[in-house]
Amino acid sequence: MKRIDCFNGDADGLCALHQLRLADPAESELITGVKRDIQLLERIREQRDCEITVLDISLDSNRDALSQLLEQGNRIRWFDHHFPGEIPDSPLLHATINTSSEVCTSLLVNQHLAGRFREWAITAAFGDNLHRSAQRFAEQAGLDTDQQNQLRELGELLNYNGYGETVADLHFPPDQLFRRVQPHETPWSFIDESEVLPQLRDGHREDQAKAAALKPESETSGGRVFRLPNKPWCRRVVGVFSNCVARACPELAHAVLVETGRGISVVSVRAPLEHPQGADALCRKFDGGGRAGAAGINALPDTEVERFLTAFAESFPGV
Repeated sequence: MKRIDCFNGDADGLCALHQLRLADPAESELITGVKRDIQLLERIREQRDCEITVLDISLDSNRDALSQLLEQGNRIRWFDHHFPGEIPDSPLLHATINTSSEVCTSLLVNQHLAGRFREWAITAAFGDNLHRSAQRFAEQAGLDTDQQNQLRELGELLNYNGYGETVADLHFPPDQLFRRVQPHETPWSFIDESEVLPQLRDGHREDQAKAAALKPESETSGGRVFRLPNKPWCRRVVGVFSNCVARACPELAHAVLVETGRGISVVSVRAPLEHPQGADALCRKFDGGGRAGAAGINALPDTEVERFLTAFAESFPGV
């Protein structure tokens, strides 16, 4: 039976698939893209009688293609932590979905595998800005501070690589990055031996240096708003930047808008880390999505920006 693996191109999707394929090695067709490319099932909706694994993308955003694939006899397993809507009742679908703000897809896979490759799940949790969850699992695993810092950097760099408008913005296409990770059973050998990490580290350092000069466009008692220009480095750094400003002011919500030059902006929203709720509900009002603590909008028309900013302020009024 043909195997197809569909995964989000960020740290969470990549590390989730890596854990599953370490546990069950198999040749598969990889379907992925930039982090915001989440309607991955559209690319394979004509497939029949396949075994399909779907990781870290919203079921709700792929509902029509999923229904067609089930009708065509495909067996599908799905791990995710985004808003799913109604989950189809089908014997061909096995869905493990948990929208808690304390979990990511890799942590769900880690639970499914009884912790066999826990360090990769910790890496993903750090990359997904779930530092409290990552640290809790790291302490349970007996990792010292230096080891935790290494996994944190790895997770953040893998996540950084997923951000861009197109794959051309990225340092490595996510499918190629997965193939570079695949030979490594532990993060430690990847950290020590891979030529990928120095390249990501250098690119991240350069982009972060530019981002350090950015100031909020507006700030209220509940949140801060940043606007980034239409530059490749802005598209690459937006996710890491959003997570950094969220950690810097954990009591505040954050909205980061990146201009595209096409009359739309790409938006990242972070709920306050102290109360990580509401980001997904806000973004769904503007045809976006995500999870309670972190969500986004792929195409916010310029004509809708003011309405979005009003809704952002209402969603996160602060004290």
